[in-house]
Amino acid sequence: MIRIQALFDFYLKSSIHVALSVYALVRMTQFMFEIPYDESIALFSFFGTIVGYNFVKYDALARAKKRVMRNELKMIAVLSFFSFLAVGFYFFKLERVTQLVAVSVLILTLLYTLPFFPNRKNARNWAGVKIYIVSLCWVGVTLVLPLINAHVDLGFDFLIKCIQRFILIFDLILVFEIIDLSNDDPHLKTVPQQIGVKRTKIMGLLLLFLFYFLEFFKNNFIEKQLVVNLILVVILSLFIILSNENRSKYYTSFWVESIPVLWWLMVLLF
Repeated sequence: MIRIQALFDFYLKSSIHVALSVYALVRMTQFMFEIPYDESIALFSFFGTIVGYNFVKYDALARAKKRVMRNELKMIAVLSFFSFLAVGFYFFKLERVTQLVAVSVLILTLLYTLPFFPNRKNARNWAGVKIYIVSLCWVGVTLVLPLINAHVDLGFDFLIKCIQRFILIFDLILVFEIIDLSNDDPHLKTVPQQIGVKRTKIMGLLLLFLFYFLEFFKNNFIEKQLVVNLILVVILSLFIILSNENRSKYYTSFWVESIPVLWWLMVLLF
């Protein structure tokens, strides 16, 4: 039982689970725009997420606290190394324009992690900026990259989907910020720190209404998608309403991050 728990924790800490969520959103994009399955962009996004998230989470820890989690960090480092090789392999299978956009997302990720300017903090510690940078990165990887690589015309439906995808990721991060409220540095100025938990929840729910009704404005309107999106909105609304600082770490690291996977599975079922 302990080994199963340890494997499960490694699965979460090594960012495999969040990478699966990114993979699911890429597949959602391919479904919505009727793009044939493209292994290169899907697996590039999956392995790239493992590398990117592990770099963001463990870069400072690996450099400053090498004795902490030494064995686990080594295992995560090995996984990240092989994932990096996979990222390189699939990167060169992408279209040239997709590679350029992917590099732009990489630069944004590095800006989020590393201090580029002397005596300046990285973007992760800039007051109130974190949630917007992460949401933009997810939109770029899970929506923009698959469409560009498939040479899809970026018309009005693309704009609607960008807003919807941004809202979805923004709301998912709001749950994280509510759960982490007592542990976050006050200088981060997260949304709950600035407007309070109650108002954060209200804002998250209002954004979900916007997310749902934007579907009606699409040119390529699919009725079945309304049913799937309604289930998604109800589930995420419950997670937002029930979130508080006393929730288990698995509330966000597993259950909340499973929502994109659930969304994709619902599409497959419907």
